[in-house]
Amino acid sequence: MSLGVGFAEGCDFLSRGLCFARGLGNFYIIVLGCVAMKNEISREKLDRYFDLTTRGLAECRKAVVVGRESDAEEIFDMVSNYLSDAGHFDSEKGDMVLAFAALNYAHGWLDCGVRLGVFEVSDRDLFTVR
Repeated sequence: MSLGVGFAEGCDFLSRGLCFARGLGNFYIIVLGCVAMKNEISREKLDRYFDLTTRGLAECRKAVVVGRESDAEEIFDMVSNYLSDAGHFDSEKGDMVLAFAALNYAHGWLDCGVRLGVFEVSDRDLFTVR
């Protein structure tokens, strides 16, 4: 079995696609080409994610499943902490990348609560619902 790795032609370093070829008997998986990567967080995108996560938190606070209040409080604490961190990274440190990362963690906590049945929500624009 062999594994070959090479860079696609004509792409800059940050958006270079990797070419993988792995021999599995007579079966080969090959991925070629340039991958268009965005390596910046815009103000618009950051503001959108602040809005999505804040609205998501408000929705979940109204939708706690009976008997799951303790789980919900733990999630709300984590989401609030990550939202606070995101605000700190953005406004005080000027680091939109870390702010965006914190927002993704915050929203991930909400999505987990939805998937685990802690919150009963149906808004597919805010959550990964079943």
